[in-house]
Amino acid sequence: MPRITAANNAAQRAETQRRILTAFGELLFTHGLPGLTMTDVARHAGVGRTAVYNYYADMEQLLIAYALDETERFIVDLRDALEALENPVDRLALYVRAQVEDLSRRHLPPGPAMAAVLSPGSFAKLADHVGDLNLLLQDILRDGVAQGYLPDIDVTQLAQLIHGTLSASASRRNRPGESPDGAPAEDVEALIARTVRFIQLGAGAQFDDDGRPAPLG
Repeated sequence: MPRITAANNAAQRAETQRRILTAFGELLFTHGLPGLTMTDVARHAGVGRTAVYNYYADMEQLLIAYALDETERFIVDLRDALEALENPVDRLALYVRAQVEDLSRRHLPPGPAMAAVLSPGSFAKLADHVGDLNLLLQDILRDGVAQGYLPDIDVTQLAQLIHGTLSASASRRNRPGESPDGAPAEDVEALIARTVRFIQLGAGAQFDDDGRPAPLG
């Protein structure tokens, strides 16, 4: 049998961990969190139950690891996408749309529900990453104020209100491409567009006759 090098062993461990997290995310999407077990995750990942416990002591550790991994990757992708836009109102639209789509795709419990199922220490770890998202949103709002596209507002409070709206939306547990009653994808897209415009207008943005962001008069 060939000798396994440290590098290959590390790569193998990383691949196994990725399979576990991916399996957990897929099961969250199809079945939800209640009743989900480590055995379910191991079976779906195609690994032994002991292998799952080698990485995560219990479901709480697995849930927080998945949430942190997904949130970190989401932030990186979102920052890259935002850099391509100059207008802060357009950036706000992208932020809201990305959040709505991501919250639906990941099928994670919204913030208050996560607090109910996690220990205070684990929830604090997740809150740090959520805080990064909050700061990103505040930066967008500050740019909007500085450039004259948004009124002089308390960006900290407004960011909290926006995230509260998004969390309430996430609690409906929509799957990608459909609403709770099975509406077609185009209806869901219209709903997302209305949510985006609702938040933009709530932040004080104005638009010209062509629907483009307009500086405040």
